[in-house]
Amino acid sequence: MRNINLNQPSTASKETPREINRRVVLNFIRSNQPISRADLARRSGLQRSTVSLIVEELIADKWVIEGPLGRLPRGRRPTFLRLNDQRVVACVDIRPLRTTLGFGNVTGAFTSVDTIPTPPDPSIAVEELGGRIRSLVNTRRDLSFEGIGISVPGRVDLLTHRLVFAPNLKWPITDIKGPLERETGLEVQAENAANACALSEMWFSTSDEIRDLVAITVSEGIGAGIIAQGHLISGRRGMAGEFGHVPLERDGPPCSCGNRGCWEVLASNRAALRYYFESHAQGPASHADDFGFQDLLQLAETGEVLANRALTRMAVQIGRGTRMVVAGLAPETILFIGEFTALWDRFRPVIEAEVQAQSISPEPTILLAAKDGATARVRGTIALVLQKHFAAPSSVMPISDSQRA
Repeated sequence: MRNINLNQPSTASKETPREINRRVVLNFIRSNQPISRADLARRSGLQRSTVSLIVEELIADKWVIEGPLGRLPRGRRPTFLRLNDQRVVACVDIRPLRTTLGFGNVTGAFTSVDTIPTPPDPSIAVEELGGRIRSLVNTRRDLSFEGIGISVPGRVDLLTHRLVFAPNLKWPITDIKGPLERETGLEVQAENAANACALSEMWFSTSDEIRDLVAITVSEGIGAGIIAQGHLISGRRGMAGEFGHVPLERDGPPCSCGNRGCWEVLASNRAALRYYFESHAQGPASHADDFGFQDLLQLAETGEVLANRALTRMAVQIGRGTRMVVAGLAPETILFIGEFTALWDRFRPVIEAEVQAQSISPEPTILLAAKDGATARVRGTIALVLQKHFAAPSSVMPISDSQRA
C-alpha cells in the first residue's frame, strides 16, 4: 500500500495536502457509497467547501458520478455520490496452465471474464495478452480504462518490474510490463498472486478493518501475501512471503526451485495428486495426464477411500507449514485461497489441529477460506492498479485547512 511521508522532500510539497485529501475523499466514497457531500464532510472531518471542491474535481475526472436524490424529513434533498463503475481495469491472472483475463470496475465487479491457455514461451504469452487486451479495449469505447493489473505465480522485482522468480511457471526473468505498455498504451502493474489475494481481501472485504492478515494461496504451488498493521509487506525487492519454498523435509521430494522437501512440494495440489497416484499399484496412476485436482476432489466427495487419504495427507502438510507462518508472523487471520477450500469443512479441522499442536500464542489465529477464492487473484489486480488513487486504509489522515495553513 502507498505510504505518504511528509518528512521526505520527495513526497512533501505544497500539493501534498490536496492530493492526500483527494485520496481520502475517494476512499470514503468507495467504502460508504452512496454518500452525500454533507456526510462526506462529517465523516472525513474536512470542511464542506473543501469536500465540494474535491468532489467537483472527481466528477470532472470521471472518478465519481452523482446518483439519486436522498430523502430527508425537511429541507433540501441531498444528492448521493458513488464511484463511476464505467472506470475499469484490465485484470490478468497468469497460472502455469491457464490465464484468466477480464475487466473489473472500481467496485470489484467484473464486466467480462475469459480463460485462455498459458503459452510456455513468455514472449508469446505477453504478445498474445497485449493483442487480446488491445482488441477488447477498442471494442469497449464506453469504458474508461485505468490500467492493467497482472497476478503472477512468482515474484516481481520492485526495482526492475520484471518477473524474476516463477519456478512453477518455468519462465526465465521476463519483462511483462514494458511490452504490454507499448502494445496497449495502458500502465501495467504486476504482482505476486498471494499479494494480489491479500489486496483483494483488504479492499473488497465486508469486514470493517483488516490489520494483520496472511493470505495463503494453494494451487500448483504455495504462496503467501502478508498484511501487517494495515500494510502489504513486500520485503527486499518484493521477495517477502516465499514460505512455499521453505524446506520442511530435508530428504523430501525435489521442488521446482531446486531444493528438496519444500512446503509446496508437500502440500500443493500437485502433492495431493502425487499422494493419490502413489497409493495405486496400477490403474489411475497411468492416467495422470487426464486426472486433475478437481477430479480428486470429486472422488473424495463420493467417499473414495484413497482420494480422502491423499487429501488428508495434504491437509496435514498445509497445517505444518501454516504453523510456521503463525509462529513467525502471529497474524490475527490466515485466509486460504485455492480449489481445496471447496471441501473446507474437511480440511479446516485437520489444519487447525496441526497449528494448535505446537502453538505458542495466547490467542488462536483465525483460519478462514476465501469466499471468492475463484476470483480473488483477479480481483486483487483491480486494487493493485487503483491503490495509488485512493487513501491507504488506516494510514492516511485528511489534512485540515488549518493544518494546510
